Amino acid sequence: MAIVDKIVRRERIYGGDINKAWRAELKDGSVVFMKTNAPENAAFFEAEAKGLEAMRATKTIGIPEVLEYGVAEDYSYLVLEYLKPAPKRPDYWETFGRELAKMHKAPAGAVWGKSTALFGFPSDNFIGYTKQMNTPSASWVDFYRDCRLVPQIKMADHYFDTATRAKFTKLLDNLGSFLEEPAAPSLLHGDLWSGNILCGPDGKAWILDPACYCGHAEVDLAMTQLFSQLPSSFYSAYNEVNAISPEYTDRRDLYHLYQLLNHLNMFGSGYLGEVISILNEYV
Repeated sequence: MAIVDKIVRRERIYGGDINKAWRAELKDGSVVFMKTNAPENAAFFEAEAKGLEAMRATKTIGIPEVLEYGVAEDYSYLVLEYLKPAPKRPDYWETFGRELAKMHKAPAGAVWGKSTALFGFPSDNFIGYTKQMNTPSASWVDFYRDCRLVPQIKMADHYFDTATRAKFTKLLDNLGSFLEEPAAPSLLHGDLWSGNILCGPDGKAWILDPACYCGHAEVDLAMTQLFSQLPSSFYSAYNEVNAISPEYTDRRDLYHLYQLLNHLNMFGSGYLGEVISILNEYV
């Protein structure tokens, strides 16, 4: 019997803007976390499940267990283990920094079922509700240009004048001058803002709602600094395990650019000024 058929009671909880989130009680008294959407959006949950399972397989950081996903009579769903709230450990942020660094250093070849990893992911997924291309590539610069920036720039084209389009072309043509090829691809969460970091039952940070792919570890660090800043102890602890390049801050805004373009495409012109500001910073 499917888990959703065992639910006897459920209540709405906070869970973001795209899906509905529920605390659900099963017939045996156990509790699970469930997200639901329209039946035609089942791909959201399949992609999320694959990302969670890939990160969980590294055994480096708290990731909720995927229990089930699929389509019921009139909705699609994802069922995860329920993370009972607990007080944060005194070393909450330091532990999170070290564990995220360990995930980034874990061999990413397992994602591809081989000893070596490519940039990308075995399947496409979503960033918010925007489809995210993950076509495999041996080059980080090529992947970030072709699968991250180019699709978002094309979607946002109606916001740009001729001069802005020319600047984007120049940026894309010279992207290798600004980004570096990492020694190896890292498995990334892909959307690591503070709302996707949760204190788990062990008092440590757990991460959820991923947009996973293999890329440069700096992408996740940059996302933690886009809309807010995590405590400095997080970055110091991360650096102890996986050294942060002194040139990281020179590249950070280029990683912000992808997320801001996506926000521009999802939420409108309120993000245009930030997009143009970053473009002018590099071109």
